[in-house]
Amino acid sequence: MSNLLNNQAEKEPMGLDVLSRPAEEFENDPQLEVMWAMKAYEHAEIYFNILCSVDPRSLRLTPRDDKIYSTFRQEFPNLDVRVLIEDELKSADGKKWREFCEQFKEEVEDYSFGTLIRTDVSEDYSEKNSILVTRIQFFAIEIARNREGHNDAIRTKFKPSRTKKKE
Repeated sequence: MSNLLNNQAEKEPMGLDVLSRPAEEFENDPQLEVMWAMKAYEHAEIYFNILCSVDPRSLRLTPRDDKIYSTFRQEFPNLDVRVLIEDELKSADGKKWREFCEQFKEEVEDYSFGTLIRTDVSEDYSEKNSILVTRIQFFAIEIARNREGHNDAIRTKFKPSRTKKKE
């Protein structure tokens, strides 16, 4: 996946700052889609490196972690965050998820941005082990994984990887 993104980045004439502009300004631009994928991949790589470096139980992802976690567990008390099933996240509870996400519209910056999340908490990001969710879903699930101890083994199983510098 990173080779694909790196090859596309070399061809990319626009800067990543274009991603902050309103979506209405763009049609289905393949270059823009590649930039979104690059940004999502970069976020995933940085987050995983943090998990490999610090105790996840002490990690704070946002200033609103406590509210996100309590609201998440109140709305989804039985969701097993260790292994996510994409269809379960996007089907029957779709309306429930939309309502959950909208609660944080004014509180969490970029709450609806597409963000990669690992489906199996015990594994690294990979094409097989990643799905796209909204940023607030990512925060809710990862805060739960951290607080409930599901990310604890990451530091012993994996080592941080070097991120490539942007040129």
